[in-house]
Amino acid sequence: MAAAGTFSLDASSVARVLAQGSACGDALPPGEFLGTVPLTGDRPRQTPYGEAVGGPGLDTRVFTDLSSLSADQLITPTDRVFVRTAAPVGIEQRASTWQVALGAGPAAALLGIDELRRFSRSQGAHLIECAGNNDPDNFGLLSVADWDGVPVADLLPRLSPDRDAYGVLVSGVDDEAQTARSSVPGASWILPLSDLPRLGAFLATRMNGAPLSTAHGAPVRLVVPGWYGCAWIKWVRELRLVGADAEVTTQMAEFAGRTHQNGRPARADAYEPPVIDLAATPVRVERWRVNGALEYRVVGIAWGGRQPATSLAIRFGSREPWTTFDVCPAPSAPRTWSLWTYRWNPAEPGLYNIALSSPDRSVRTRRLDMFFYSRRVRVDEV
Repeated sequence: MAAAGTFSLDASSVARVLAQGSACGDALPPGEFLGTVPLTGDRPRQTPYGEAVGGPGLDTRVFTDLSSLSADQLITPTDRVFVRTAAPVGIEQRASTWQVALGAGPAAALLGIDELRRFSRSQGAHLIECAGNNDPDNFGLLSVADWDGVPVADLLPRLSPDRDAYGVLVSGVDDEAQTARSSVPGASWILPLSDLPRLGAFLATRMNGAPLSTAHGAPVRLVVPGWYGCAWIKWVRELRLVGADAEVTTQMAEFAGRTHQNGRPARADAYEPPVIDLAATPVRVERWRVNGALEYRVVGIAWGGRQPATSLAIRFGSREPWTTFDVCPAPSAPRTWSLWTYRWNPAEPGLYNIALSSPDRSVRTRRLDMFFYSRRVRVDEV
């Protein structure tokens, strides 16, 4: 049976996990699934999943339960996609007449929500991670959704770009009069024009086949594949061009440390792209009985980086060596997450710290290098 507070896999889910492993070189042997072991060490989890916590507005958080991920359910259901910041008051009432200003001042063109929806098309599945995803019990400010929208590059001609333009400032509605414990009011980000063709940034109008919910940025949200969610501006109201001397926005300044900047850049052209490096973390530990012996299987995810990770390295304590294993099935693209499984036979009962790294030292892994996504598990039986 699953331990208290953890999810349980049914027989069909176990069969799918086994089928996933059998397609790989190191096939998972059949056995009896006994349940899961909490990935919280000796400390019970405090934060609930799927419930708004923290307070109103900028302090609101809703965490995704990553432990239930399976090979056939890698898209996060809409009601489980994490939330970081609740909608300002009045957004929902204005949704039907929403307009996005293209440009600044009286000369700005107005793009209505109906036109945006009409020109929206599928943009595929993309992972979003909050730059403050630091809860060691789950790292639940992380989700994958399927998006529809309009590429920002398609809207540039309406902004009348000139040779002096450096970037496009995307601004959203925010309650700047609100006092918050966890964030600074002001929702905007500057995207360098030179990055747009590669980034594929778009204005999203639909998520997982349905209109965006208010909590997730409806009626219009910016999506920047491969960048931290702090750049995914919600409730977008304006796009305008800025020059190379533009100052960073308050949001860019707030998240400078969490996006691995060198200090706090004053100008937008000195701000490094807030890209997500290759990362990985366990999401559950399963107990199995295989040929009469007890076996543990660490199931986890890998995401981020420029190229999909086909192998990772794992260890279960600072004095243990790293062991390399294949990510299997091999991921096809880094824009979402990949599920992996590692067979583990601990030598003795005890508390273990599970850390991941990349065996390819040419791959940038700044958060893994800090053991940012490490998890703790207590094994009582071997």
